[in-house]
Amino acid sequence: MSDRESSNDGISAEDQKRWERVRERLRAELGDAVYNSWFTRLELERLASETAHLTVPTKFLKSWVQSHYATRIKARVSGEFKGVERVIIDVRSSARKARARDSGSEKDSEATPILNVAEKTPAPFDAGMDSLNAAAPRRAPRTPGMRGESDSVMGSPLDRRLSFSTFLVGPSNQLAYAAACRVAEARPGETPMFNPLYAHAAVGLGKTHLLQALAHATNDNRRRAVYLTAERFMSGFVSSLNNQTSLAFKERLRAIDMLIIDDVQFLQGKSIQQEFCHTLNALIDAGRQVVVAADRPPSDLETLDERVLSRFKGGLCVDIGPLDESLRVKILQARIAAAQETQPGFHVPPDVISYVARTILTNGRDLEGAVNRLLAHVTLNGAPLTVETAETAIRDLVRTQEPRRVKIDDIQKLVASHYNISRADILSSRRTANVVRPRQIAMYLSKQLTLRSLPEIGRRFGGRDHTTVLHAVRKIEELVAKDKGLAEVIELLRRILSEQ
Repeated sequence: MSDRESSNDGISAEDQKRWERVRERLRAELGDAVYNSWFTRLELERLASETAHLTVPTKFLKSWVQSHYATRIKARVSGEFKGVERVIIDVRSSARKARARDSGSEKDSEATPILNVAEKTPAPFDAGMDSLNAAAPRRAPRTPGMRGESDSVMGSPLDRRLSFSTFLVGPSNQLAYAAACRVAEARPGETPMFNPLYAHAAVGLGKTHLLQALAHATNDNRRRAVYLTAERFMSGFVSSLNNQTSLAFKERLRAIDMLIIDDVQFLQGKSIQQEFCHTLNALIDAGRQVVVAADRPPSDLETLDERVLSRFKGGLCVDIGPLDESLRVKILQARIAAAQETQPGFHVPPDVISYVARTILTNGRDLEGAVNRLLAHVTLNGAPLTVETAETAIRDLVRTQEPRRVKIDDIQKLVASHYNISRADILSSRRTANVVRPRQIAMYLSKQLTLRSLPEIGRRFGGRDHTTVLHAVRKIEELVAKDKGLAEVIELLRRILSEQ
C-alpha cells in the first residue's frame, strides 16, 4: 500500500507490518502455488469498529476467497490484530467509490489499485462482464468516451486448475492436445499455423479444460488471450449496443492476440452472428489466432451463418472422442489423488478402480462423481471399499447405453438406398412419384428421430420451406394409420437408424 493510502485509511506502519505477517502465515500454510493464485492481490484497506476491511480487484476473486478461505483469513487476522472480530472482503473499485462518496471526493474513486508487480499475467481484455479472470491483474485505464465500468468487457473466468499439466492425454484427445500446444507455443507476431482451430466433443470429454489451458499458456507466453463462452460473447455484444459502446467493444475484441470461444453452438441471433463473423474475419485476416469449441462438427451446426461455418471448415477441425479405458483409469487415479490431499485415509483398491473404469463409459464428470460417491462411502460408513460396495455406491451413475444420435444425412442416405434412388434425388426439385414419397418419408423420420426444427429440416432438404416439411409429416402420418405395409417399412427404417 502507498503512503498516501495508509495515511488516508488510517493504516499505521505497525498495522502494515502486522498485515505482512498475516500474508506470510497464509503463504506458509497454503503453499506458494495457492498463495500466488489467490492472495497476492488481497490488500488491507482499513481498520474500523473492530472490523478489518480487505479488498481484491475482482468479484470472481472475492467470491472464491470468501467461499474457500474466509475462516482461515479471519483466524490469521484476529491473531495479529487484537480486538478485530470481523473481516469484510470487498471489491477494490467498489470500496473506493464508497469511500469517495463518503468523503465527497471523486478523485479517489478513480484511483487505480496497487498490484503486486511480480505478476506476469498480461493486462486483461475489457469486455462488459461482471466476473473477471481471477488471474488477471488490474484493469487498463478507461478509453475516452466509454460510459463506465458497466461497459467494460472482460473474458469469462478461468480456472487455474485447468492447465496443460493437469490435462490427461490418451488416443481419443491426443491430436487436439498436440494442436492446442502448438498454438500456445507460437511466438508473438508469428503467423498462426492452424487458424481457426476448431475442437468438438460431447459433454464432459475435456474441451473446456483444453481451451482454458490454452488461454493460461498463451497469457504466460506474453500474448493476450481472451476466453469467452458463447453466452458471454452475446451478453457483451448486447450490453455494448444498449450502452452505445459497440464500436469500443469491436475495437477491443479485435485488438487481442487470441480469441477463444467455447460452446459456439449456443451462438444465436442474426445480428450477433453477423458481428461474430466480422470479428472472426478481422482477427484471421490480421494474423490473430482464433480457437473455437462446440459439441458437434461444423457441418452439424445448422443454425449458424454459412459464412461462419465456411471459416470454421477452412481451419483445422479436431475431434475429442470418447474416453478409452486406460484414460478413464488415469482420470480416476488423478481424482483420487486430489481427494487424498484433504482425506489422507481415502484409499481405493486397484480392482475397484478397474471396475469403475469398465463400468462408467460416459465422460470425465461422471468419473469424478464416482470418486465423490466412493469418498462418501468411506468417510460416512467407515467401511473399506470392495467391488461389491463400489457397485452399490455408483449405481446411479451406471447408465444403459444412450441411443445413437441420428443425423439427417443418415436418414436421407438410408431412405434413398431403400427406395433405390440417390440422395441427390431426395434433395432435388423433382416431383415424380418415385421421389416424392421417399422424400416425405425422410422428412417424417427427420422430425421423429432428431431434435431439428421444421425450418432446419427444410434447409437440409434442398432449402425447402417449413410448410413443405409439415405437409410431408402429416401426409405420412395419415398413410401410416391406414397402410400397414408402409408402417412396417418405416418401423424397419427407424430401427436400423437407431441401431447403426
